[in-house]
Amino acid sequence: MTQEELFKKLIAHSKEYGFVFQSSEIYDGLSAVYDYGQNGVELKNNIRQYWWEAMTRLNENIVGIDSAIFMHPKVWTASGHVGAFSDPLIDNKDSKKRYRADVLIEEWIEKQSEKISKEVTKAKKRFGDSFDEAMFIKTNPRVLETQEKIDTVSNRMATSLGEDDLAEVKKIIEDCEIACPVSGTRNWTEVRHFNLMFDTKMGSVSDDANVIYLRPETAQGIFVNYLNVQKTGRMKLPFGIAQIGKAFRNEIVARQFVFRMREFEQMEMQFFVRPGEELEWFEFWKEKRMRWHTALGFGDDNYRFHEHAKLAHYANAAFDIEYKFPFGFKEVEGIHSRTDFDLASHQKLSGKKLQYFDSELNKNYVPYVVETSIGLDRTFLMVLSAAYTEEKITRDNGKVDERVVLRIPPALAPIKLGVFPLVNKDGLPDKARQIMDDLKVDFKCQYEEKDSIGKRYRRHDAIGTPFCVTIDHQSLEDNTVTIRHRDTMEQERVDASRLREIMEEKVSMKSLLRSI
Repeated sequence: MTQEELFKKLIAHSKEYGFVFQSSEIYDGLSAVYDYGQNGVELKNNIRQYWWEAMTRLNENIVGIDSAIFMHPKVWTASGHVGAFSDPLIDNKDSKKRYRADVLIEEWIEKQSEKISKEVTKAKKRFGDSFDEAMFIKTNPRVLETQEKIDTVSNRMATSLGEDDLAEVKKIIEDCEIACPVSGTRNWTEVRHFNLMFDTKMGSVSDDANVIYLRPETAQGIFVNYLNVQKTGRMKLPFGIAQIGKAFRNEIVARQFVFRMREFEQMEMQFFVRPGEELEWFEFWKEKRMRWHTALGFGDDNYRFHEHAKLAHYANAAFDIEYKFPFGFKEVEGIHSRTDFDLASHQKLSGKKLQYFDSELNKNYVPYVVETSIGLDRTFLMVLSAAYTEEKITRDNGKVDERVVLRIPPALAPIKLGVFPLVNKDGLPDKARQIMDDLKVDFKCQYEEKDSIGKRYRRHDAIGTPFCVTIDHQSLEDNTVTIRHRDTMEQERVDASRLREIMEEKVSMKSLLRSI
């Protein structure tokens, strides 16, 4: 099965089992806008909780806020979004499809990297245990030639984007012979700027209404409230402000399911530090955020840091944490050293001092900022991608069955426990309901009595339920039940009175937080 086929199966599975639906589907949908179903919203809420508690509970010097989506238009002037928040746009004249020019180049670079990976894989098979991968990469002519192409194109792209040389961006596309994925032709328009902000009007009379913007990021809500939080919370540097909220971008190309959407959710933290200490804190947060990701158990090799070739206008350092999705390594989280750009810009345009008095140094200054910014929807897709597994199971009689299981970390799973009476009679449903009522206050449980036990197990495997408990006739005699483990399919007999203790140990968010 190819990665593309795997991704299509994942999308289909997400709809079939109530994770994600196309928005306004009965009206043929709205492009790049999605709704989260009954299981999707539970998973999303659990990811949100994991991030929020890791930030505000494990760090005594980080607090949270919830700022408004609508903000004064001058906020976006000061931040640079009104004048500079755009992507390089290019159209194919034959297919009439629109693309981000930089993404086309990045995808070409990724294909070249895949060529290197294939060369390495072939060499591994050829040389076996004696294979020295590092030496092969350094000396193989084909690998060196491909890597030189990657480096040249990467440097050209970084320079042209940094200098806003859109003619050079198009020249790179032409030199790399990049074709439209739809038409297969290289009949491109010129590259031009495309502003990503949605605008609307606020006011009772349209002629007098003010143009305002749907926020393209949540960070500015933190910056304009920085002094309010610092003073009311009596916060001392270094300290952070965290926020989770919706953001909106009129993406040129919104695709790859919920990876790139026009309405999405961000989890951001701005960490305020002394000027001159920002790069030290930048390294600190790089490593700490990577630990948050790897604690999920999706494999350290599936993550990597990617240094920005082109720095944003506000940054003096920037790295992405990338995850290996079915469509390649892509950004999930960004860590940026934003200097004092935002606070200084707001201070200048508003005329209000946004300085911090440092009692140890006995002076006022505008703090520098280190940002961690992670997409909640992208993290949701990362969890689904990592968890989706197709397995073949050989029974004792030799028959082979297949199952689809979502190996979601138990603390994030939408449903923590499935509660099943073996049959819908003989008092078993009453006993199952008693267990359900006892546990549902502490854990998200789901009661099911329809279909055979095997079918119920498969249904809960498909939504990622880590444990299922079955109540049978013996349960009425000795109060024991059968608990079944999702990942191993092993079953064990336990006393019903131990279920809370077992669940607390296995599915608690506390255990996940302690592992960071």
